[in-house]
Parts: sequence; structure tokens; C-alpha cells
Amino acid sequence: MNILQPAGWPRPKGYSNGISATGRMIFTAGVIGWNESEILVSHRLDHQFAQALKNVLAILNEGGAGPEHIVRLTIYVTAIQEYLTSRDELAPIWKSIMGDHYPAMALVEVKRLVEHAAKIEIEATAVVPE
Repeated sequence: MNILQPAGWPRPKGYSNGISATGRMIFTAGVIGWNESEILVSHRLDHQFAQALKNVLAILNEGGAGPEHIVRLTIYVTAIQEYLTSRDELAPIWKSIMGDHYPAMALVEVKRLVEHAAKIEIEATAVVPE
């Protein structure tokens, strides 16, 4: 896996501009912050964020992948301002679950998610070297 960083561009904070990888691809569905019983762990964004990341990793683990194999995340939020003002709380959650790996990412605000009380949904693409 190679991080793609155009010359002269400032290094992004918390994500990569692009990643090049070859291998077996794994795609997750949109994953929210609920537990094994499909009950949201909390109405708080930070708790849902942590659980959604853990759920993504559980799916990837089934395919023999870990956080280091993630090449792209798309994060959907229902309140972009809440997400932006929560970055200081979300950063250590990311670090504790994902480590120092920062894939290419997109953050998209949506009107709502299928699960009405969900505040965040995450899709992942991973590439496992063969």
C-alpha cells in the first residue's frame, strides 16, 4: 500500500489524499454504532463513532483484514457541525481503535440514515495483499 501525496500539497490531517494498493478487496456495507442485537449503543455521536469503527473492524476481521488494510472510508453524518465540533473527542477514539492508519476518506452530511436515531454510518474498502 502506498500513500499518494502530490508534491507541494500540504499533508492532510487525519486522512490521506489517496492510496494505491493491490490485492484482495473487501467492501463493507454502511455500518452504524449498534451492538450485536442491533441496538444503538448510545445517542451520543462519540459512542456511535467508536462502535461503528469496531463494527467495521469486526467485518474486516472475517475477511482476514485489519485497520491497516483499509484504503478508503466514507463517513456519513446527520449533523456535520456536531461532527466538526466533536473532532477533539473523536480523535483519541480513532487512535485507540485504528491506530496511526489514515486511509483516504470522505465525510458526507445526509438528512438522515435508515436507522432513525443513528448519527453516523461508515463504509469501508480494504485491500489485503495476496
